[in-house]
Amino acid sequence: MSAVTAPSSSVWDQVRSYSPPARFLPVIVTFALFLGMFGAGGLRYDGFTDPQVFLSLLLDNSFLIVLAVGMTFVILAGGIDLSVGSVVALSTMIAAKTLALGWSPYLSIVTVLVVATLLGTLMGLLIHYFEIQPFIATLAGLFLARGLTYLISVESIPITDQTFSELAFRTITLPGGYYTTWTVVIAVATVAVAAYVLARTRFGRTVYAVGGNEASALLMGLRVAVVKVGVYAISGFCAGLGGLLFALYTLSGYSLHAVGMELDAIAAVVIGGTLLTGGRGYVLGSLVGVLVLGTIQTFISFDGGLSSWWTRIAIGVLLLVFVVVQRVMTRRQP
Repeated sequence: MSAVTAPSSSVWDQVRSYSPPARFLPVIVTFALFLGMFGAGGLRYDGFTDPQVFLSLLLDNSFLIVLAVGMTFVILAGGIDLSVGSVVALSTMIAAKTLALGWSPYLSIVTVLVVATLLGTLMGLLIHYFEIQPFIATLAGLFLARGLTYLISVESIPITDQTFSELAFRTITLPGGYYTTWTVVIAVATVAVAAYVLARTRFGRTVYAVGGNEASALLMGLRVAVVKVGVYAISGFCAGLGGLLFALYTLSGYSLHAVGMELDAIAAVVIGGTLLTGGRGYVLGSLVGVLVLGTIQTFISFDGGLSSWWTRIAIGVLLLVFVVVQRVMTRRQP
């Protein structure tokens, strides 16, 4: 009898005494915060916890999710990218202008992604080979991309292409009568691909190594140049893809689109548990960070009496708290 009961007791002891690895704690804390906020919304507002509200949360933030994925790569490698918001605006303008000129929507999409990726690659080259600080190089990219949008047009350009419009409004019906859109599928697929690259490929492991200690990565013979340029190319590509999703969301191109969106992306990544110093973090945490920001906006929408500026106040407080927590954790851990 004791031989039969001993294993179950041992399993229970293991479950009871289990504690997750320290590297997962920031993501767990962010996920717990998201669940707590969503639960609090359910207690305060009728219908807040309806699955369709969560799907709408993904829809309204699909472009920011993709943007945060690219930003995660950059911050993990020890950099920063201030240009992504302007690249989103430029991408919407390129898409809208080329479609207005009669281009094929597929050629327009490819053009947007190529231009955005080239801009990201250019900044990566400046940062690595000319040793320009990421803040300065990407700030220059911010002004360049935003200036190009004004060269295309200072007015908003509506997108009336039938194929593009059909893609924007096409829905996917889920069990239970709920629905979502292809933009959500693209955003979630981007997160999945990025998570695989970071966890299962040599490039992903090198990103962590470079962010943790670039000098050590060089001594180990890792391809530091490829990674430092590559993460900015990935960020540029994600900004272009995010711009296309934003164009689908608004069906327009405008030079003032996405002002300050780069700060939202950085905030989501930091709240998601990625260290600003690099080398530690997960793209899944960035996804949850975006959901936390989106939940704050949903709170304000359900309340109806709060100013939208409370979103910025709440994000500022959360960001400050998470930066302080990161500082404490990095002091305690080698």
